[in-house]
Amino acid sequence: MTLTCNLYVDGDFEGSINSKNEVNVGKHGHIKGDLITKRLVVQGYVEGTINAEIVEIKSAGRVSGTIESAELVIESKGVFEGNSIVKDIESAPTKKKIDLAKS
Repeated sequence: MTLTCNLYVDGDFEGSINSKNEVNVGKHGHIKGDLITKRLVVQGYVEGTINAEIVEIKSAGRVSGTIESAELVIESKGVFEGNSIVKDIESAPTKKKIDLAKS
């Protein structure tokens, strides 16, 4: 399914979703498949591979699979089982080595 609008799922869906906006999984929602979206909000259950700028797992939400995102928010009691890949972030700064012999 390819969309240019927001999507709210509060039932069962199996397959791929590609949305240019937001996908919201309600408390009774269950998605099994691959998701590509700008923002994903999970209050239900998602199984699969997620690629999004922002992923929010709410307190009743559960995700099982791989999340590739620039921002991942998991509320208290939210569940995430799987792998997380951080994208579009600069490398962490490294400590400069100090040469004490030159001082």
